[in-house]
Amino acid sequence: MKRVGIYLRVSTDTQTTANQRRELEAVAARSGWDIVGIYQDAGISGAKGRAQRPGFDRLLKDATARKINLIAAWSVDRLGRSLQDLVGFLNELQALGCNLYLHQQALDTTTPPGRAMFQMCGVFAEFERCIIRERVNAGLARAKASGTRLGRPTVAPAVEKRILALRKDGMGILRIGRTLGIGTSVVQRVVEAD
Repeated sequence: MKRVGIYLRVSTDTQTTANQRRELEAVAARSGWDIVGIYQDAGISGAKGRAQRPGFDRLLKDATARKINLIAAWSVDRLGRSLQDLVGFLNELQALGCNLYLHQQALDTTTPPGRAMFQMCGVFAEFERCIIRERVNAGLARAKASGTRLGRPTVAPAVEKRILALRKDGMGILRIGRTLGIGTSVVQRVVEAD
């Protein structure tokens, strides 16, 4: 019997893993797999390494401990965005005798074609990430060239003076922010720069 660990990941806090989980649990039920654990990383980029993804780290530890012999994930991009990391991940799974099921790609690494397809999917995931990075950098360069100020907004000199005066009078950072209707991070930045 397949002892499956289901891995779920979304990149932002505004997204949910509910759809991934529902579909993967349905596949497990149809296939007769025993779900050993649900491993989740919410609000974490696939570009982050294992150390920054606690659910992924726990999943691999359970695979190493032979608690699971199949990992099911929604898609290859849920596992990672770097081809090198994905291939390393697949090699680690193979060494452990653990297989991989990717729902969107209908991929099963118990077969040679499945392993080859996994590597090709990894190439495209990395390519997509590079394209996104190039678009972001081009947008930043365009904004700089047009004179758009990048980074945190500046604080008006009058507001800075008011913050420093209130702080000098002994008012706390939280209270200053509430009094002036600004964020405490702005208050803290002005106070620390003084």
